[in-house]
Amino acid sequence: MKDFSHGRRIILVDINLQIIETYRRREFHMAKKSIRILIADDNRDFCELLKEFINEQEDFNLTGIAYNGLEALQMIQENNPDVVVLDIIMPHLDGIGVLEKFVSGNPGNRPKIIMLTAFGQESVTQRAVELGADYYILKPFDFNVLATRIRQLAEGVNVSQYISPVKPKNLDVAVTNIIHEMGV
Repeated sequence: MKDFSHGRRIILVDINLQIIETYRRREFHMAKKSIRILIADDNRDFCELLKEFINEQEDFNLTGIAYNGLEALQMIQENNPDVVVLDIIMPHLDGIGVLEKFVSGNPGNRPKIIMLTAFGQESVTQRAVELGADYYILKPFDFNVLATRIRQLAEGVNVSQYISPVKPKNLDVAVTNIIHEMGV
């Protein structure tokens, strides 16, 4: 115990208590199960950025990166991730195809699925949700928002899957909205 007097205040600091508290925090984090994540996206630069971000998170464990849909299916079965971050547009088998095959072939325990895409087409979004996607996010996005959704899904919190944009009243508006979503 150390005694530091400052005028009328007396501050007692127990160094052993601080060490015990630090040890307890470490034990708590070690006892917490890390969230196992699989990335499935054909954009290697994006995967590298997301990999770096995931590795910085104490409660995340990256189980693998798949660069096409067939690799994604294989890695889901082999690595048993808690959450899959799945791009819709990929070679060999797209994200919707991965969901279709996974749903039809694996009726048991399945990971939470977060769908990624650069295009916010309503019909594709609806199909992904019908096939069991747990969340849908448009690129570009904030990695911290993705991390929050991963944690929520892993903890069993029901997050809003996707907020549908207001449906346009005519075809011209619909086409303009799609062109804007594409970044043109």
